[in-house]
Amino acid sequence: MLYLSMRSHVQRTVAGCFAVLRQLHSVRRSVPSSVFQTLIVSLVLTKLDFGNATLAGLPTNLLNPFQSVLNAAARSIAGLRRSDHVTDTLASFHWLRAPERINFKLAVLAYRALHSTAPRYLSDFLYRVADLPSRRRLRSATSNQLDVRPSRLITVGDRSFGSVGPKLWNSLPDDITSASSLSVFRKKTHLFQQSYPDIILSFAMVFCRHRGP
Repeated sequence: MLYLSMRSHVQRTVAGCFAVLRQLHSVRRSVPSSVFQTLIVSLVLTKLDFGNATLAGLPTNLLNPFQSVLNAAARSIAGLRRSDHVTDTLASFHWLRAPERINFKLAVLAYRALHSTAPRYLSDFLYRVADLPSRRRLRSATSNQLDVRPSRLITVGDRSFGSVGPKLWNSLPDDITSASSLSVFRKKTHLFQQSYPDIILSFAMVFCRHRGP
């Protein structure tokens, strides 16, 4: 029942995004590329990202339509055909893929909750391992990790902020979770590497060849 309701939410959101893309396509040749990209980001990507933290934990088949919107938006900006490969274009725009966009939103919410800049009802879900008396002697108590508490319902509980938030936070490197400010934390390098591992690897290989042994 949950997936049925989320499927309808995904369908409505995606349909709305494509409707805006079709409207913007009519002015594609009338405005500079930079202006057109700004319109896409402001009118399409914001609609795609609104409330997307609630999509955490959904199966891939429900997230693929969101990626289709991102692909179509990137092709529209770059003037590519539907059959053209779009991964390099997405990476050049520094757009995270759909799953990483959701993780980015959750990670930012977790950071704000831990630093008392998020609503109290979110902060109450997060517990630092270092603050738990029963865990202070563990190695994890010396890190920035959060306590992952079991949930009662797999379909709903495992997708709640109190469950996916700590799990995602603990998967981030220490240098990110210990960021001194939100602006530093919001740098997307780690999630960008997860979005485009093949591109990052190819860049690294080219860099190594140019540097030599």
